[in-house]
Amino acid sequence: MAAGVQRRATGELRLVELFREYEDFVAVNGIDLDVPPGSFFALLGPSGCGKTTTLRMIAGLEEPTSGRILLGTEDITNTRAHQRRVNTVFQSYALFPHLNIIDNVGFGLRQLKVANWKTKAMEALELVKLADRAKQKPRQLSGGMQQRVALARAIVNEPEILLLDEPLGALDLKLRREMQIELKRIQQEVGITFIHVTHDQEEAMTMADTVAVMRSGSIEQLGTPADLYDKPATAFVANFLGQSNLLPIEVTSVSGAVAKVVSHGSELTVESASLPDGQTAGLRLGIRPEKLRLVSATDSVWTNRLSGEVTDVSFTGVATTYLIRMAWGQEITVTQPNDGTARATLGEQVTIAWDPHHAFVIGAD
Repeated sequence: MAAGVQRRATGELRLVELFREYEDFVAVNGIDLDVPPGSFFALLGPSGCGKTTTLRMIAGLEEPTSGRILLGTEDITNTRAHQRRVNTVFQSYALFPHLNIIDNVGFGLRQLKVANWKTKAMEALELVKLADRAKQKPRQLSGGMQQRVALARAIVNEPEILLLDEPLGALDLKLRREMQIELKRIQQEVGITFIHVTHDQEEAMTMADTVAVMRSGSIEQLGTPADLYDKPATAFVANFLGQSNLLPIEVTSVSGAVAKVVSHGSELTVESASLPDGQTAGLRLGIRPEKLRLVSATDSVWTNRLSGEVTDVSFTGVATTYLIRMAWGQEITVTQPNDGTARATLGEQVTIAWDPHHAFVIGAD
């Protein structure tokens, strides 16, 4: 692997009806999943949803109760971990403290008696921008640098798939954001399939081409970060990926691309394409806080408008977030950029509005 050279994309992974059951619960509940070769894929979900168990089964560190794991055309379900073309980077760096950095990176190659191990190790260190630290010991490096050394060690022997298990969890916020950019750059440069496990929705959306949102051992929704955020399929996805205001609605009429709905006595407009097939009741309309606008009560441009009282104002610098209590008691969150427009005050009666294109509709979970 020459530094700076794009590899041919490898690592097509398929999970077929994959189960992992324990005595008292089901950790992974029949997952079917295709991960395209050369992609950056994220398994996202709360603690206990089965994402790490799924990763460990791919790595060969956990045995499936049933189902299959295929890497390309090869069934690796029962293949031993060290025989799989898969490497893992854990949150704990697991570097050898007594070895310098280049020896840490080249350790596996030396065990395999690869003649040019030092050249390959230096290329990997150049890729993670640590070639100048090759002679130092791990204790002389920052946490972010140690994580990059662990990454170099994992990719030096060119696995088909690189598994990342909460790799940035031990870093502070600034370093974590820097490493998000670095991981994406490295993945694009080497062309290895990355599968990243995280509970951090911002981390998944920043880096991944495709995200699988997991819940209770199953995949709740699969898609690009933008699709999942703009068009969540369930209330769980809507609230796990950011924040959503959800209003109960009933459909009263559909005419072409537009549908009329009613929520707490107010008539609103939605895009008919956003309605779940065959459902007219038990639906919820979702609007992200940043898609809402504070408008004049006499502004007739907006078809979707509701009124309420400001119950909380939070200034965050780039934006101001409001809680606005509706007549029926629900509080709606509105995030308004600090772009010079007038800000609302506590106790003020305001009107909120939104474009139908910026909303989504979900059915009952």
